[in-house]
Order: sequence, then structure tokens, then C-alpha cells
Amino acid sequence: MPTATVQQLAIPDDSFGELTEYDGSTEDSDLLRSQLDEHGYVLFRDVMDRDEVLAAREEVFRRLEEVGEVKAPAIDGIKTNQSRRPEVSGGLHDFWRSVSEGPALRGVTHGLALHDIMSIVLGEPARAHDMMYVRPVPVGRSTKPHYDFPFFARRSLRIHTAWIPFGDTPLEDGPLLIIEGSNRFYDLIDPIREHDYDSNYADAVIQKAAYEKPNETDVITFARSRRARILSTSFRAGDLLVFGGFTLHGSLDNCSPIDRVRLSCDVRYQPASDPCDDERYFGANPTGSHGGGYGDMKGAKPLNEPW
Repeated sequence: MPTATVQQLAIPDDSFGELTEYDGSTEDSDLLRSQLDEHGYVLFRDVMDRDEVLAAREEVFRRLEEVGEVKAPAIDGIKTNQSRRPEVSGGLHDFWRSVSEGPALRGVTHGLALHDIMSIVLGEPARAHDMMYVRPVPVGRSTKPHYDFPFFARRSLRIHTAWIPFGDTPLEDGPLLIIEGSNRFYDLIDPIREHDYDSNYADAVIQKAAYEKPNETDVITFARSRRARILSTSFRAGDLLVFGGFTLHGSLDNCSPIDRVRLSCDVRYQPASDPCDDERYFGANPTGSHGGGYGDMKGAKPLNEPW
């Protein structure tokens, strides 16, 4: 089985590249922003506490073990073909919200270590969104390439995504991918930058702006048409990938030969000085872009159901 496929297509060697690792100081704000400007992302190795990341992994997978979706030991994340999740009291929204608000998980995503890194990246004190996206991805699934900006542009224009792999994630498990140089695809970026999201932020409008143009063909053909490569790498627990709203990203297919679920999380950070009143992502009961809160997320669906 190929170790790097996307949309069920094996990626040719000349269309694939490794993400560039950041080898500077995590306290060098100027160098970090320079890397972001050049590549559209910063890949940090071993900057998160590995034990804390693995504790969060176990916390999430234990909840999925409780509803019959992963085998024991839960931390291995091996999928079953069953689920009792729809039977849980409160429904999929309440269940997934409780998983997403687990103390070990939030200790990583909203803890001091990540907050300090994101503050240095932004060059000023950072604020995390209250809503964040936990992604358990079973074999056979992937995420199509898209830009984040349309989803989060309504209040702050300087939102960055912190992508955290909760566990060692080889290429065959389908980690995040970035389209090389996509932070300079201005023919795609300018139209979504110029849209008035404060007046029109309907989910259908946002989805179209984020996904439509990059997915008019398969991702390999798209990348070749741009003379770009599909970039990814094998990740370790403790790694962190940060990118801005104008970096085209998705994921490789999860092709795990042992049916391991890839577990990761997207949490957005913005300058604390920018407005934090977007009801979609802030507050005790954020609604999300679809309007249904945590219940609308793909992660809320049982692992044995199609997206």
C-alpha cells in the first residue's frame, strides 16, 4: 500500500515534498514571522510536552472506547466497526462537546505552552478560540484542500491555526498536507480576502469560498497546474504546525494497515486585542459555522458512519 495517497491517488515522487522544519528559536518572533511569510507555515518539532499530548490522546480515545468505536487499549486508537455513540444521553452534540472540552485535551490546546508560542508567532498576546476541532480520522478518509480565512474572517483578520497531532503520525496515517507556495496563489486568495464577510457569512458562502476553486480537479492535477508539490511529513507527538488563513491545506488519506484512527486537533489563535465576540467560535456555547455547534462537526459522527 502506498505510504502517501490523496483522494485515493498515489502521489508521484515528483509531486511530493517534505515540509520544511523550523530550526530557529521559538522565542525569535521576527524569524518565525519571516518563515510564515515565506512558506505560509511553521513546522515545530518537539515543542509540546509529549506526555501531555499522549495523555490527551488517551483521554479522547477512552471516550470513543466507551461507545465501542475503538479497541482496548484505547490509546492505540484501533477502530472497531461498531458504535453506541447515538445511544448516549444528550445526543451527538453533547457527547462531542464533552470530548472536546476534556481537561487533558484543553490543557494542551489552551495551555500556557501553546499560548506562549502563538503569542510569539503573532508578535503580541494571543487568544485562543473557545471552539476547536478534534479530528479522529478513520482509514479511507481525508480532508479536501481549502483556505481557512473565509471561516474566521468576520472579526479578526489575523487568525492562525495550530494543528496538533495527538500521537506519532506516519504518512500512511493521513496527516495534514500543504500545497507548496499556496500562500502566494493570489488569483485564489484575493477574491476570498475581498469578500464582505461581516455582511454575508452564510455557511454556504463560506464553504464555496474556501473549497470550490482548489477542488475543481483532483489535488495532484491541481498542484501540478501550479508547478507546486504536495507537502507533508511524518509527525511525532510533541510536534506543532502553525499556518495562516491563506495557506491551502487538507490531509492525506488515512491508509493505516492496522486500522489506526489518526487523531489531531485544529485550534485557532488570534491577537487578544482583536474582537473576541464572534458567537460562532467564542463563549460557553459557540455555534460554529454551520450553526449547530459541536454536533455539526465531522468528528461528532460515529467512526463507522460516512462523512
